[in-house]
Amino acid sequence: MITVTGATGNIGRTLVELLAAQGEEVVAVSRQARPAQPGAAGVRWAQGDVGDAASLRPALDGARALFLLLGGELNTRGESPDALLEAVADAGGVERIVLVSSQISATRPDAPSHARLREFEAAVRTSGLETTILRPGGFASNAFAWAETVRTKRTVFAPFGDVALPVVDPADIAAVAAAVLREDGHAGRAYELTGPEPISPREQAAVLAEALGEELVFVELSREQAHGHLAQFMPAEVATGTLGILGAPLPTEVAVSADVETVLRRPAAPFRAWVERNLPAFR
Repeated sequence: MITVTGATGNIGRTLVELLAAQGEEVVAVSRQARPAQPGAAGVRWAQGDVGDAASLRPALDGARALFLLLGGELNTRGESPDALLEAVADAGGVERIVLVSSQISATRPDAPSHARLREFEAAVRTSGLETTILRPGGFASNAFAWAETVRTKRTVFAPFGDVALPVVDPADIAAVAAAVLREDGHAGRAYELTGPEPISPREQAAVLAEALGEELVFVELSREQAHGHLAQFMPAEVATGTLGILGAPLPTEVAVSADVETVLRRPAAPFRAWVERNLPAFR
């Protein structure tokens, strides 16, 4: 059995589907209780919170592997990772942990905004379990933040319009996670996961406009405007760190990583593929 936290998110939702399709028994964990409804064969839903280790104990019973995703405020504060690892040890059967961290944990090892992720990385590495760290760069799905203004105003608002960075499709992250949860040979590894090419916000808007078959207006936000927007969805210190990366990326953050291909033996999906799959959200 595999326990998947963050099971309703951009990565977790796809990961649950992939594991179920591969015949795995899955416990899908989300913070909010899900209404009773038919689900995929082999999938059981459970309510729990990575920030409350006690709430996860029932979902860990009988699991041989754990997919671990910190969400929201847990990226900066919360229980010590030792509390979670104690719950994992008490479950008795977990042999493998796959943790979603961030590319920034490696490229900016002193960044205050990602100290919490580095703390979790260190804890799982010394847990005595088989551990694999996934370090994605920016998500293609961050473009969902534009969905409302694209639908209502045919406008994209974003900072640093011409600064290009690779963006990774969350479905690729899920596919890598499914592989390392099920296959041997990944213990002790850390994989940086990025998209196949750097692409700026202005270029992303152009891809979206082409897919919609309509013109979109691009409005470049100031750093201050962008911070106010991001702080609605993430801790202020994470917003500050994120804007520092988006505005002045390091060469290693602009470079395209081959780690998706290393694990899956296929290249990462381009931003255009993500747009085409999610186009209804922007119509």
